[in-house]
Order: sequence, then C-alpha cells, then structure tokens
Amino acid sequence: MDGPGLDKAVGKGWTTGHLPWQVGRRVLITGANSGIGYYTALELARKGAHVLLGCRDKARGEAALARLRGEVPEASAELALLDLASLASTRAFAEAELALELPLDLLINNAGVMAPKQRLETADGFELQFGTNVLGHFALTMLLMPALARAVGSPTQRPRVVTIASIAHKNGRLNFDDLQSTKKYSPMGAYQQSKLADLMFAFELRRRLGKAGPPAWGVMSVAAHPGVARTNLFVAGKFGPVERLARRGVGVLIAALLNSEAQGAMPTLFAATAPDVADGGYYGPQGFKEMRGGDVGVAQVAPQALDEAAAARLWTECERLTGTSLK
Repeated sequence: MDGPGLDKAVGKGWTTGHLPWQVGRRVLITGANSGIGYYTALELARKGAHVLLGCRDKARGEAALARLRGEVPEASAELALLDLASLASTRAFAEAELALELPLDLLINNAGVMAPKQRLETADGFELQFGTNVLGHFALTMLLMPALARAVGSPTQRPRVVTIASIAHKNGRLNFDDLQSTKKYSPMGAYQQSKLADLMFAFELRRRLGKAGPPAWGVMSVAAHPGVARTNLFVAGKFGPVERLARRGVGVLIAALLNSEAQGAMPTLFAATAPDVADGGYYGPQGFKEMRGGDVGVAQVAPQALDEAAAARLWTECERLTGTSLK
C-alpha cells in the first residue's frame, strides 16, 4: 500500500535541476565514499551544502573527498570518520560533532551491508547487517538529535533525518526471538529484516518526535529507497573470484536495465530537499515495480511496516542494545 495520507503524484518530473539551493545547511551522509551516498553528497555539494562524508575507511574516504572536489572545485566538504559497526566509534564521532555546538540540518542514514554469505558480527557482537543498518543508525540518530534540534527554525528548511530503506522490506519479517540471526542465518533474510526495521524506525521516529515537544518536534523523519541500483553493496564483502566476477556482471546489467548509482540517488535527494515532502513520508522510483528510475513518488509500504506495536517494540530493543534514547 502507499504511504498513509500521501499524494502519489508528488515528485512527478522531479530532477536534480529542481533541487533547492542548500547554502548554509550542514549535511552528514553515512556511507558517502561510494554509490548512492557519494552521488547524494555530490549533488548536495553542487547546491552549496557543507557536506560531511561519513566513512569508516580513511583512505577510501579521502579518495571520495578528492573525487568530489575534482567534480565540484568550490565544494564545501570534509571527511567524517565513522564506523557504524562500532558503537564506540559512533559515540566518539557524535561527541566530537556535538562539541562543535553547530546545527546539523540533514542526517542521511545511507550506509548499509547487504547479504554477506556467512554470519558476521560487529565490534559489539551484533549480526553485521542488523548491527550496522539498524542499530548503528539508530544510535547515531539518537546521539545527534541535539545537533538536529539546533537547526529547528532555520530560515531555509526544517532539519530532516532521511533513512534509506529498500523494496526488500516487503519480504522482511522481524524475528524478535532471533533478531541477531544466531539460531538461523539467511543472508538475504537478515538483509530484508534490517531494511524492514529501517523503514519502521523512520515511521516510529516521526511518531515520537511529534510527541517530544520543542525543539525536537521540529525535526522531520523521512524514508526513501533507490529501487534496484548498481552500488557497491553487490560486490562489498568476502567473495571468491568467481562470485565476485558474477556480482560485478549483475551490477553492470542493473546499471544498463534498471538504475545507475546516480539515478538511485534521486529518491534520497528528493526526500532530503524537496519542499513538498511529507513528514513521515516514504519515497522511491516510480518505474517498473519501483525498481527503476523515472519519476520519484510515494513508495509502496508493506503491511508489516505499519505495525505500530511491533515498531514500538523494535524501538525499545534498539534502545536496550545501543544504550541510547531520544532526548
């Protein structure tokens, strides 16, 4: 079903040419060294935003920053070292960010891990996909809420948290008896669960911010998905040479038939900047089965993502596991 109470036609014909000027806005994008994250950072930098490229690997992050400055010489951008698979790293980054006492206008929860063949764990012992895609972003959002709240009342736009979900959420189920996949691990099943959790987090964040009172109530929570895009998710991880070659081939086909990385960034950019985005909205491409580009519009939401009781339970579990909460 469509996102509740949203206009399906919103975003029709929207391109990066419609992207509003972002001068004066500070933006943090996780997973910004490649793929959708990089192209999101690139277009926001073109429009004058000060972009923080959230990356866990310093060398790759520096290479991405150099590439961005090569494409946009006047870009205002910096590298933000941040490993979402480590709560200690996430806390250290947030503490340093808050110490600056600057507003954060836009947080884009983009980084992700997709379907490693074997069950892997984060530094804190969580299953890697749930720990990175869900818990890492939950903790980061909670810890940075004071900086986002400082941006409330901005003369340009309300501050936003944009969380990247996936059409894979439609086949996802939250297994509260085994969220960490210790009893049974399915690479794609764990990924689908994490993307369902991301979407439910975005919706629940909106509900809770609405009850939080000023200034946090002024922060928007929006979700987006890229359809099926050729990104580093298809080749990142430990694969043998044959499988890695096959995955690269799949990526080439996806880019040719579905979405390139730049096209995949369009729904994120729309959710992050468009004036007619609804608080609590969910946006994606409107091509074949929401898999490919074209117009951006309201995305389809699986019924299980609208289960408010399950979302509240998930929120409580994320608070317990990360030791963070909405303040």
